[in-house]
Amino acid sequence: MPANTGAPLGAHKNLETELVVLGAGPGGYTAAFRAADLGKRVVLVDSAGPLGGVCLNHGCIPSKTLLHTAKVIREAGALDGVHFDKPRLDIDAIRAGKDRVIARMTRGLSALARQRGVTVVQGYGRFTSVNSLEVAGPDSSSTIVFANAIIACGSSPVRIPGVPEDPRVMDSTSALELPQIPRRLLIVGGGIIGLEMAQIYDALGARITIVERMEQLLPGADADLVLPLAKRLAARYERICLGTQMHFVSAGADGLRVRLEGKAGATEETYDRILIAVGRRPNGGNIGAEAAGVQVDARGFIAVDAQMRTNVSHIFAIGDVVGEPMLAHKATHEARVAAGVICGQDMHFDARTIPSVAYTDPEIAWMGLTEIEAARRSIAYEKFTLPWQASGRAVSCGSADGLTKLLIDPVSRRILGAGIVGASAGDLIAEAVLALEMDADPGDLALAIHPHPTYSETLAMAAELAEGTITDMLPPKRVRG
Repeated sequence: MPANTGAPLGAHKNLETELVVLGAGPGGYTAAFRAADLGKRVVLVDSAGPLGGVCLNHGCIPSKTLLHTAKVIREAGALDGVHFDKPRLDIDAIRAGKDRVIARMTRGLSALARQRGVTVVQGYGRFTSVNSLEVAGPDSSSTIVFANAIIACGSSPVRIPGVPEDPRVMDSTSALELPQIPRRLLIVGGGIIGLEMAQIYDALGARITIVERMEQLLPGADADLVLPLAKRLAARYERICLGTQMHFVSAGADGLRVRLEGKAGATEETYDRILIAVGRRPNGGNIGAEAAGVQVDARGFIAVDAQMRTNVSHIFAIGDVVGEPMLAHKATHEARVAAGVICGQDMHFDARTIPSVAYTDPEIAWMGLTEIEAARRSIAYEKFTLPWQASGRAVSCGSADGLTKLLIDPVSRRILGAGIVGASAGDLIAEAVLALEMDADPGDLALAIHPHPTYSETLAMAAELAEGTITDMLPPKRVRG
């Protein structure tokens, strides 16, 4: 098996391998690298040149790089007693900085592939039989014969029917290229992607309108977590239209004319650009899965068992294509299971919770049981909420509008779920994930000494509320859900 040389597809006409991985996103390259570490000969196929998939090249990493820029701009203008001139923005330099971060990380992945002897093939892969894959590359096609396969083909942005093909209508991928900072930007979709992109473009000078068809931003999160963010955005953005849908778009020389319809009636506005952020669709229907006998449902999802095995015993699937939540950290854990099973290990995907994070300002993170889910499933719980006004770190850093909450089983006293809104919520939620995975109760969190003053104390203080031992505020009555 030849090692990866970075050569174009034409250099690899026909290959035989023990394992082919279709897709080089976080799940795909993790599976390839883990299987190689366990002794398998691996070919990694991806349509893009750089490894890393959408997450590294067009999603998680560039968005977090730009969100950091946005955060610095906002925080510099919010310091008490410190006054800065209005920032001078060099969009070309901001874009180049983002691209340097991506390039640094993709170079690292390419080096890891070479060091592990993983053969990387660039091109669009489609199954041609139960044991073969054809890859159409930039200059030629190639056939890969495999003993095992892992499908990690990811997902694509959902398009809205009837919206004209116009460069001023963006999805998350094109928006992260920063083609232009519009005077007025309409964002269709108030989920994580839409809100993160709104934060970036707002900091760079655009006037933002958000349209969300549900009655709440971040519809999957509990209302008390969303409220502090919603209050901040209402003060910053031009409009936030809940319970509203976009029904008509007309492209003109002066902009994009849009008709919005909601509870308050219909309005028409003109925007310089529109960002469509209404979700992602799995790519399962684009890989010729039927030629291998792999079952794909009407939405493009591929069903798998706890070992990530499809209905074809030697073909596995991971990541966005196997179902919600479409998150990189889920894909990487599924990848380790699939690679391990192929290499003879007795492994199963058995995560008790998969955390979600919105990297907004403030950040919102949750894991385990939510109050929304508890109501839908009629699950009893007790809720203990620690307002960040009780946190010295939060008050001193201007984050007193945050909160940390725990949901506790009223009988077993085990932690069922947790939610955090405030600075670094995405980092803080990991402690709650570990607590749930280890069947911890509030006493375990409360008795673990947390450093002071830190945001991490808020989890311990919420646990003290549950234990009735808190001294930083009066212990409230228990709230039963």
